[in-house]
Amino acid sequence: MSTAGASGITGDSYTVSNADKKCFEDNGFVLLKQVVTEQEMKDVIEPVYMKFINREVEVPGKDLCDMSGAQGRTPDEFTVYNVMLPRIYHPAWQGNVLEKRCKAIAYQLRGGDMHVDFDQIFAKRACSADSAFLWHQDAAYWPSLKSDTAAANCWLAVSNVSKENGCLRYVPGSHLEPQLRRHRPVGKTHEESHAICTDVDESAERVLDVPAARGDLIVHHERTLHCSYPNLSSEWRHAYILNLRKAACIAEERSLGFDHSHNTQLQWDVFHKWA
Repeated sequence: MSTAGASGITGDSYTVSNADKKCFEDNGFVLLKQVVTEQEMKDVIEPVYMKFINREVEVPGKDLCDMSGAQGRTPDEFTVYNVMLPRIYHPAWQGNVLEKRCKAIAYQLRGGDMHVDFDQIFAKRACSADSAFLWHQDAAYWPSLKSDTAAANCWLAVSNVSKENGCLRYVPGSHLEPQLRRHRPVGKTHEESHAICTDVDESAERVLDVPAARGDLIVHHERTLHCSYPNLSSEWRHAYILNLRKAACIAEERSLGFDHSHNTQLQWDVFHKWA
């Protein structure tokens, strides 16, 4: 199959062009247009996604949380509404067209043998100044492993995403830095915020904003520095994440007891390395 033209859907798969592959290699991220059609969004993604937003699917413990770091809020008050592992809590969602296309994309960008490690719902409440997600590298959240840790973080725009409502921002080429940057808890403790962050000097480092249309997919490398703006618009901003990694890497994680659930102690032990 030729990859000389534009990227695009090919049945349940998706072909990444040579230009987009090079963009990912050079920058550590790439915006892929219309990985999910509007009809597929309406029929496959949105109905299940909104069941989680409306709390029609039970999510135990800390796997439903507010990633803003605010304390004492009920889910009706969360400004960064986060659901960990929705495809585990709603198994019928597994194997859908988005997963198939993300697997094809990950294969093309990171090599073969890529599988879903975890998924996540991120929704930012309208008019929420505290819904910014601070600078970080995904790999800083995960334990050190002996296996190949190559990852493809596939970020689906479930709504149109702009600077005003919280689009992603990247430091191009930061995935090529030899070491992860030093991270720290966003709140006073890891348990308080469920999030970590690092420093980026925006006056000295090149930063790109990446708006996306509903159905677009942004794929980034596990070491690429990224963050997002707060949602200052009058409507919710919705996104869904599928993270794919090598089978041996996932197996090694699970052997350590690490499954990306916020209810798992090892998740907090990994955070504590940044204390």
